[in-house]
Amino acid sequence: MIQTKDGLVKMVQDYGFLPFLRNRVSGFSVEEHTDPRVWFVKGVEGPWEWKGPVIQKTKCAYGKFFAGKAGFITQEWFYAFANYRRDGYDFDARFEDGLLRRQEYQAMKILMESGSLLSREWRKKMGISKRGEFDAIVTRLQMMGYVITIDFEYAKNKAGQAYGVGVARYATPEMYFGEEFREQVYHDTPEASKQKIIEYLKGRFPAAAEKDILHVIR
Repeated sequence: MIQTKDGLVKMVQDYGFLPFLRNRVSGFSVEEHTDPRVWFVKGVEGPWEWKGPVIQKTKCAYGKFFAGKAGFITQEWFYAFANYRRDGYDFDARFEDGLLRRQEYQAMKILMESGSLLSREWRKKMGISKRGEFDAIVTRLQMMGYVITIDFEYAKNKAGQAYGVGVARYATPEMYFGEEFREQVYHDTPEASKQKIIEYLKGRFPAAAEKDILHVIR
C-alpha cells in the first residue's frame, strides 16, 4: 500500500501507466493501492498533494488521459500513448484535416509560443472567463496526447510553506521531453502503438477483459 510520496514514485515507475482513480480494471489505480490513512484525510498529505513532486521525480506525464480522468504515464510509455491517441497526426496536420476545433487550435498555438503556462495564465491569454469551458478544452487536448501537466505550483506564506490548492502548469510533450520525444513519437503506426499498450496491460492485469482495458485507454 502507498503510504509515502516515495511509494507513489516507485509505483508510477513500476506500472508505467497509472490512473489516479479506480476504473473498470481492478487494481489499476492509485486509489486502490493507497493506505486509507493518507487518502484525502484532512490535515494529512497524500497522493493528491504528491502529484507535483512525483512528476518532478519521475519526469513522467500527468493529465486527464484515462477516459477523461487523471493519471500518470512514464516518459517511456508516453511515446506509444501519444502516437496512438494522435492517430499519427502532428498538431498542424490534425487542424488542416479539420480534426481540431478552432479553440483547441488557438489554445495550442498560445501554449507552444509560451513554452509552459499555469492554468490561470493560459486561460487569461485565451480570453476565456468560464473555468469549465477552459477545462473542457484542455481535457480534450490531453486526451489527444498534445498537452500534459508538468507540475503543480502552490502559493507560499512568509515562512516559505506552501498552502492552498496547487495550480497546474501545462506544456506540450515536445517541449517537456525534448528532441527524444519528437524523434520517437511517430516511430510506429498508431495501431502498433495501441496493440503494444494493450498487450502490456493484459500482461499486468491478466484477469481484466480487453474491452475494459480499452475503455480505460481509449
